Amino acid sequence: MKNVIFKKTLFSLLLLLSFIGFSQNLPLSKDAKVSVLTCGLGNESYSFFGHTAIRIADPVNNIDVVYNYGTFDFRTPNFVAKFAKGDLQYFATAHSYGDFINDYTYEKRSVFEQELLISPELKQKLFDKLNATIFSDDRYYTYKFIDKNCTSMVVDVINSTLNENVIVKKGETDITYRSILFPYFNGHFYEQLGTSIIFGTKVDQLGTKIFLPFELKNSLDKTTFQNHPLADKSKTLLLFEKETPTSWWNNVYTYLFILAFVVLAHNKIVDKIYLSILSLIGVFFVVVGFYSFHQELAMNYNVLLFSPLLLILILLSILKNKRWTYRFAVLHILFLIVYTLFMINKAHLLIVSPMILTSGFVLVRVVIRNKKRIPIII
Repeated sequence: MKNVIFKKTLFSLLLLLSFIGFSQNLPLSKDAKVSVLTCGLGNESYSFFGHTAIRIADPVNNIDVVYNYGTFDFRTPNFVAKFAKGDLQYFATAHSYGDFINDYTYEKRSVFEQELLISPELKQKLFDKLNATIFSDDRYYTYKFIDKNCTSMVVDVINSTLNENVIVKKGETDITYRSILFPYFNGHFYEQLGTSIIFGTKVDQLGTKIFLPFELKNSLDKTTFQNHPLADKSKTLLLFEKETPTSWWNNVYTYLFILAFVVLAHNKIVDKIYLSILSLIGVFFVVVGFYSFHQELAMNYNVLLFSPLLLILILLSILKNKRWTYRFAVLHILFLIVYTLFMINKAHLLIVSPMILTSGFVLVRVVIRNKKRIPIII
């Protein structure tokens, strides 16, 4: 969730090498401190959800390093295709604490620290694990939105160090991943709309896994290990109020204006353009659902609204086949009804409701235009 420029990453690695002397077994002093860092939300797509990292600070050995599992390289060949497919390789990096905190100061994002209250032996074990990962091919992992990200990887490495599944999610396990994610897009309307309609059934499962930074922060506050708290109380290292961006186009008003225009225009060409856009989005959903390894994109019931079969309806309309245009329009009205009933308890019902209503108006107009008139005999 945190993009780091490659050259800066390389410099940080060289800096780390300089004080550990190429050794993965540098003994930490009794004054060493291990902590989890939780970073605030940003306004770039990769920073919407915050970030998680691990800090190792040992003043005796002049060590203050932040380990980060959220690095990716924009220069990766076919970056967008790999990200969409779900086989993009993220990797772990290490940075000096000074560089790390300067980055977040520049970005005006808060940083919170929770020191782990574990024995010196476990601190050493975690330190060795992190260094072994950084200097091996194990630093690479295949990113998964829910199952493998900068937060879940931190949870995994700490739990493996403790030899048990100590850190588990506390709270909000009775609501879905979709409901958890939805508020994170406040101020980014079209990103909120896009993620609402591109995600399938996986995000409607109960959110029982820790996959977001502040979920980990909240869970650490309530986690015990060997009959005492696993982490000390959270300390604020940086504190900034999140700035919600404003945009003349990226807001609900442009969305409603466009849909209102489609409804009020009452124009065949406008209706065809609207239905074409919906159908092409539906084709994209189907293709990406089969193509991508991201399970979040599979089984996307939003295709009931964004139906690829609308392309057939449009083709039939162009060919002036009134009978089958009518039948396909009625079929899609039924799709809308089923979709609306299915959406009743979904977090994104409100945001897609205007499109449901607009599609209903357009399809009813298509039905009326193509309904066979019954002659009246007087």
